[in-house]
Amino acid sequence: MDCTLFLKNTRRVVENCSKIIVGKEDQIRLIFTAFLCSGHVLLEDVPGTGKTMLLRAFAKTVGSDFKRIQFTPDLLPSDLTGINFYNQKSGDFEFRPGPLFTNIVLADEINRATPRTQSSLLEAMEEGQISVDGTSYPMAEPFFVMATQNPIESYGTFPLPEAQLDRFFMKISLGYMTREQEMAVMSGEPSVRKLEGLEAVAPPEDIRAMKAEFPKVRVQQDVLSYMMDIVEKTRKDSQFITGVSTRGAIALYRASQVTAACAGRDFVIPEDVLTVAPCVLSHRILSRGSESFEDAKKYLNRLIGEIPTPLEEIKK
Repeated sequence: MDCTLFLKNTRRVVENCSKIIVGKEDQIRLIFTAFLCSGHVLLEDVPGTGKTMLLRAFAKTVGSDFKRIQFTPDLLPSDLTGINFYNQKSGDFEFRPGPLFTNIVLADEINRATPRTQSSLLEAMEEGQISVDGTSYPMAEPFFVMATQNPIESYGTFPLPEAQLDRFFMKISLGYMTREQEMAVMSGEPSVRKLEGLEAVAPPEDIRAMKAEFPKVRVQQDVLSYMMDIVEKTRKDSQFITGVSTRGAIALYRASQVTAACAGRDFVIPEDVLTVAPCVLSHRILSRGSESFEDAKKYLNRLIGEIPTPLEEIKK
């Protein structure tokens, strides 16, 4: 397997998005990984850290259509999926597609919408289609959702239950920039203006080829066993009420394959697993005494540190 395509496009995507969002190369790689795996991302962070700007830059970088939906308590499922309306000229009902019929969707503050509206979005994410009045409509390809939520404000919100959190491929956080990076952004050209001149650098044909190729990345038995050790440990450890699901185990496997390919390898090593495990698994477990994502992440990292890492030489 030739990983040149992965190396080239990963570098291009990171460099292009970094023109808009400074100092977040690791998060950009993670988002690109989820995108290639046809997964979706939950981004939890305080307001004003560049969540919307990052996804706008990513959409332009991969040459995809983009729509932003502001979730509010009065948002209805039909506001996302679309409706059948009566056309007086034709004398018949016609389907008017909602904003979900695009390539990349930003579901801003998803926890402010009611569970019914949240479910309509998660159905599209999981099934790849939308049903309206008994008729199913396929989603666009690619179809990628990045939902955001504010971790410090709970008034008027409807937290996602564990079963719905499990539908997200990854959960990540941007965090603040360094002092020097933030001063450079404060005194530089506005990001909105820079975004206007951003060009696509990862052609759709390259994205399709990468999605078709990454499953060929080899995962040897000792590395696969290492992944399973992590998953099983979350199910048996007394610190956790619920462990990682089979869906989460599959996500860990696929994310590790893409991480290896983007690093120029056609085989997975333990470091690939360690790179993606916190973001792929932390939101899928519930720790005792606290439901905080950061607490679960802390406990998961402690747990992973207790598991022996395979040291056998990987056969190329």
